[in-house]
Amino acid sequence: MATIYTHKSSNVRKTWALMTGFLVFIIAVGFLFSQAMRSPVILWIAVIFSIVMNIVSFWFSDKIVLMMTGAREAPDEEFMELHRVVENLAITAGLPKPRVYIVDDPQPNAFATGRNPQNAVVAVTRGLLDRLERSELEGVIAHELSHIGNRDMLISTVVVVLAGIVAVLSDIFLRMMFWGGRSRDRDSRAGPLFLILALAAAILAPLAATLIRLAISRKREFLADASGVLLTRYPEGLTGALQKISSYPQSMRAASNATAHLFFENPFRERGGGTNWLVKLFMTHPPVEERIKALREMGGGV
Repeated sequence: MATIYTHKSSNVRKTWALMTGFLVFIIAVGFLFSQAMRSPVILWIAVIFSIVMNIVSFWFSDKIVLMMTGAREAPDEEFMELHRVVENLAITAGLPKPRVYIVDDPQPNAFATGRNPQNAVVAVTRGLLDRLERSELEGVIAHELSHIGNRDMLISTVVVVLAGIVAVLSDIFLRMMFWGGRSRDRDSRAGPLFLILALAAAILAPLAATLIRLAISRKREFLADASGVLLTRYPEGLTGALQKISSYPQSMRAASNATAHLFFENPFRERGGGTNWLVKLFMTHPPVEERIKALREMGGGV
């Protein structure tokens, strides 16, 4: 039978595989850049930087995200009802109660972060508390606890950091090519083939890393919706929350492109929209309509 822990072991393995894969990928890109520029230093920088950032992303993922979003700890006496909801659902899920944080933003939204359930954090915005009914709030919190139970928040945070490393290395190489490269003699550089491959990697590697990050994020949201409903046994609560949150017209001030995929729903409000395959490819979350449809299909079996 499916439970909140169904995907835990799989996600732990995927996290380590992802970190290893990114490490190898970054070293390979660094090697290509070092050969193109005839500078072994670039490879050493790539290796050291990727190892350090792997460690940092694993041990300090919660602190990094909280700092980037401006979240602050929610006092028990001021947010008593929120703490009660989190505690009750954590007990039901068999999880330690996560630390509870608040983001001072009017847009209703939430996220979870931390490397494991013992170091987990659930953060909600003031807009979420102001606009949602209790059953809807429980649906959102259950969704975030599902991320914790399934170890989604670690893999999501690690992907952000590692994708960022790829972008930084590509940017450094391009700057060296077009700024520092002019002061070098042509015969001090590698052949044209290496230069072409390195340029292609510098341009395409960040795009590939971003697409991987977004694809992982979309899949995690569907799984967390399903696990959250198993926890509350009330799909209508999560459905109502999705409708209210997605209909809020303003973007979140505290969000950035690096943290957008961590939130319950996309914190940005794009105009025009569209759901063709190309648009979906670059979405941080599945379309709300698809999430609601999946929840309503679950309704009969819960």
